Amino acid sequence: MTPSFFLLAGPCVIEGEEMALRIAEHILTITDRLHIPYTFKGSYRKANRSRLDSFTGIGDEKALQVLRKVRETFDIPVMTDIHTAAEAAMAAEYVDVLQIPAFLCRQTDLLVAAAHTGRTVNIKKGQFLSPQAMRFAADKVIEAGNPRVMLTERGTTFGYQDLVVDFRSIPEMQRFGHPVVLDCTHSLQQPNQADGVTGGIPQLIGTIARAGVAVGVDGIFIETHENPAEAKSDGANMLPLDQLEGLLTRLVRIREAIEM
Repeated sequence: MTPSFFLLAGPCVIEGEEMALRIAEHILTITDRLHIPYTFKGSYRKANRSRLDSFTGIGDEKALQVLRKVRETFDIPVMTDIHTAAEAAMAAEYVDVLQIPAFLCRQTDLLVAAAHTGRTVNIKKGQFLSPQAMRFAADKVIEAGNPRVMLTERGTTFGYQDLVVDFRSIPEMQRFGHPVVLDCTHSLQQPNQADGVTGGIPQLIGTIARAGVAVGVDGIFIETHENPAEAKSDGANMLPLDQLEGLLTRLVRIREAIEM
């Protein structure tokens, strides 16, 4: 039986071609066995960094070419973030899904430019927004002529250095008629640390994911890396790649149980 949820997963940022291909192949082997629809995720550039010396990428064109290589090698859709309206058409030549970062989810020019590419647009809910407010972000894409919208829950600001997931937001956003994704890794970030490097609670990724699948989320978003301690971005809240198969297997069992 095909699980009634899909997976968006990959490294936080493209660090190189070989690394991206290894991760994509590893995940695809798992998702094929479990019959989970899979989209590879990798940012071609990181724009939202706490410190000037933070890693931002290997170069836009080089990273986008890597995403295209993953897409063509494994015949799977790929997704990346965009940060300005000018990036939308450029990135759309290489990927199937354009992701709008949470801090930018209200930027009208960005949403409209993404819509005009005809690609699926995944809008992350701002840490500062209610789930109800995401209707207007989705409407901007739809009114620009593109009905292919997904909404992603990624936690809500809880004090200065923490986030909390309100699982009521999943059915609330599903009422708008779009697939809703749960970002199980960014939801566990601990931003605004004194050293300028975002922290996280990766040991709770499984907890967040299991709860989301039990609630009925349409898709799961997980950033994963072969060695998170050596990742060049967001290593503090990524899932070790060798733990992904066990987690996905449990998620499939949970979804099957609640749908019996």
